[in-house]
Amino acid sequence: MIQSIDEIALQARQGSISAIIQILNEKLADSGVRTRAMLDGGVLQLLCEAATPDQLEQTTLVERIRYLLEGISPQKIRRVNINSRIVREQQLLWLDEIQRDPHSQLLWSQEICLKRPNPLKRWQENRKLNRDIVMMAPIPKSESRAKSASRHFWRGILVGGSSLGLLILLVGWAVSDWLGYRPGQFLQAANEAPTAPEPAASPTVSPVASPVASPVATTTVSPDPFVEAVRLAEQTVSAGQTAKSSAEWLELASRWQKAADLMSQVPATDSRYATAQNRTQLYSQNSEAAQKRAAALRGSP
Repeated sequence: MIQSIDEIALQARQGSISAIIQILNEKLADSGVRTRAMLDGGVLQLLCEAATPDQLEQTTLVERIRYLLEGISPQKIRRVNINSRIVREQQLLWLDEIQRDPHSQLLWSQEICLKRPNPLKRWQENRKLNRDIVMMAPIPKSESRAKSASRHFWRGILVGGSSLGLLILLVGWAVSDWLGYRPGQFLQAANEAPTAPEPAASPTVSPVASPVASPVATTTVSPDPFVEAVRLAEQTVSAGQTAKSSAEWLELASRWQKAADLMSQVPATDSRYATAQNRTQLYSQNSEAAQKRAAALRGSP
C-alpha cells in the first residue's frame, strides 16, 4: 500500500526514523545528497553522502538540514549529529565504522540542537494531518452500497409521492366535473364580486438621504523581520548549492549578513527573541564562512 505524503509527515513527526530519512532524501535530491540515520543514546546520528566534496559543503548543508528537521519537529529528538563522507557501498555497520575511526571515515562532523516547537501550533498541525489522512482514505464497499441503497430509497419516495399527488389531482378534477362545477363559473363569480374601495392615498414621504460612507482608513502592515530573515536564509541555502565563483560567494556572504541584520531587528518583547539572537549569530558565521570561501577562490589560479 502506497503511503500518502501526509501519512509520511505524521510518522516523521512521531519520531519514525525511516519516515525522516524519506523526507530528507526527497528534499536533498536536487543537491545529490543521500542520507542514512540511526538513533544512538537519544542522539540522531545522520550520515550524509555525496559523490563530490562540493556537494557536502558544511555551512550550507548543516543549515539546510536544520531547517528541514525543525520543520518536521520529530518527537523526543533534539540533538542531531551530522556526519558527511564521500558515497560508499552500503554498510550495515556504518555507525560503528565512523565511531571507531572518524578521521579517516568522515569529511566533517557537526552536532546541532533543534529548537522546541510551539505546543499549540504542533497540535494544530497534527490535527490537520490527521484530517487530511481521513479525507483521503477510500470509502469501504459496504458503506458505498449503503449510500447507493439510501439514494435509491429516497428516489422511489419522490417518484411515488409525485404519482400520488397527480392521481389525487385527477380524482378531484373528475369529482368537480361530475358535480357540475366548471372553472369558468369560479372566474365569473370572482369577476362579479363587489370591488373593495380603494384605500386613501398615503402622504408622500420624502426620502431621507443616506449618510455617505466614510472611506475606511487602510493600515500598512510592516513586514515581520523574523519571517523575512528565514525566507532570505532559505533562498541563500538554495543558491549556495550552485555557487562556484568568488563573486557568487561574495553575494552569498552579503545575503547571510542581510539575514543576520533582519534577525537582529526582532524586539526583546517578541516570544521568538531568543531564537532570533541565536540565528543572528549563526547567519553572521555563515557570512564569514562565505567570505573566506570567496577569498580562497580568488587566491586560487
